[in-house]
Amino acid sequence: MAELPKTWDDWITNFGEWQDRVGFDREWLGDFDLSILFDWDRAGDNIEFGDYAGHTKWERALQVPHQNIRDALIAMITVQGDTEFASVEQQRHLLASAPTDYDRYAAARIMAEEQRHGWQMAYLLMTYFGQQGRREAQKLLERNAQDGDRLLGAFNRPMPHWLDFFCYTMFVDRDGKYQLGMLSTSSFKPLAASMGPMLKEESFHLGTGSNGLRRVIKAGVIPLDLLQRYINKWVATAHDLFGTDSSTSATWAYVWGVKGRWDERKKLESGVDVDKDALNEESRGHYHDEIVKEVEKLNGYLPEGCGVTLSVPHENFNREIGNFGGKKCTIDGALWEGSDEEYAEYLLTVLPNAEDEKALKELFKQQWVEDKPMTPRQTASGIGASV
Repeated sequence: MAELPKTWDDWITNFGEWQDRVGFDREWLGDFDLSILFDWDRAGDNIEFGDYAGHTKWERALQVPHQNIRDALIAMITVQGDTEFASVEQQRHLLASAPTDYDRYAAARIMAEEQRHGWQMAYLLMTYFGQQGRREAQKLLERNAQDGDRLLGAFNRPMPHWLDFFCYTMFVDRDGKYQLGMLSTSSFKPLAASMGPMLKEESFHLGTGSNGLRRVIKAGVIPLDLLQRYINKWVATAHDLFGTDSSTSATWAYVWGVKGRWDERKKLESGVDVDKDALNEESRGHYHDEIVKEVEKLNGYLPEGCGVTLSVPHENFNREIGNFGGKKCTIDGALWEGSDEEYAEYLLTVLPNAEDEKALKELFKQQWVEDKPMTPRQTASGIGASV
């Protein structure tokens, strides 16, 4: 365990040691600049919702009126940073097996941007939250997804191959977009100001997922029923990431102005009432509606007359937390009426199984994803080129 960093330069030194420990070669970053970026204009000057609405946004931790609000901010910043570094640990090994040069570039760029996002969150902890912040910033570099000790379960899950990666960037990174968006109106101005640049970079991650799945469909090598099972796997994981139902922590975050609703500003302008007891459910619903539309777009690329339509599983399916956590539900959301043994057999038909993994190893030997040429700018960036 490295010594607790006292300065930002100390933390950067420890960050370099983390890169070495997880096997991320700094040359893979190419010309990508790990830097601290703020959009102060987008952050706004006044608290926009909650009990402190109308007050000036807090720019220093000492301006935050209560310790419990400061603790909530530290927890949210820590969780966000933890997911960013975890994603690199989950994905790093994929660079060596990229199906095309473009995919290698895209994955390396995503990992570079995830490192910058984690770097940004660590900077907030180090700069604004004293010794408690320094301690949490160091812990970001000590937990490891490969050891299973990252804060959120989804970020400890293995990602053995590129079909997982495309589904992950399509569905799990899209959850990230929602989390960043809900923090973009935060009453803590440095946090709100961090979100604009992060959201811009996050859009490339989502595009990599949707573009990747579209190219998988167009290549016509991966059976569509197999693809559907991987969609089911990662959508269920993403639904969990929105948190528990009737969450008191989400309620208090809203009351304090720390974390808003999705499209909070539009909802305020339109006079949309807030249900503070169902904030996680509301954001999960928005997310679900969006991914349904995204999968409908994918269906537009299916072969004519194939007789198959890809779909999004119900929010109740395969949940680990919330009101339906651990409950046996079908893809359509209905409670299972058969025995436990029958349900286990059912899951083998709707989630990836050992036979799927075995089949993919053979399918990956073919051109299983449509090629995508690199642009001159992407080539010149050097990102991923030295893998």
